Amino acid sequence: KDPARIEGYHAHVYYDAQSRAAGERLRRAVGERFAAVLGRWHDEPVGPHPISMYQIAFAPEEFARIVPFLMLNREGLRILVHPETGNGYRDHAINALWLGEPVKLKLEVLSGER
Repeated sequence: KDPARIEGYHAHVYYDAQSRAAGERLRRAVGERFAAVLGRWHDEPVGPHPISMYQIAFAPEEFARIVPFLMLNREGLRILVHPETGNGYRDHAINALWLGEPVKLKLEVLSGER
């Protein structure tokens, strides 16, 4: 498969009441350092994400800068990084990488060929 099909990336940063402050610090740091779009805080489950999270969207050119930063600065937060190829199921379930312990996603809500 051709990586040129990747239109962008999403990093989903998961948090709870105890780790929200760490999520705020990471969000602020990413916003100050990188060309990324910071999504809204979702304190309730949304889509395939069963727990609180926010999204960081970024271009393929930013991957080599943002992902290592997330690796070293996540303060124990769980982060899903996945490509945007147009197939939501494959992007979240098969083509993704996890920083920290994976979260069991509700994959049945995603469309796309499996």
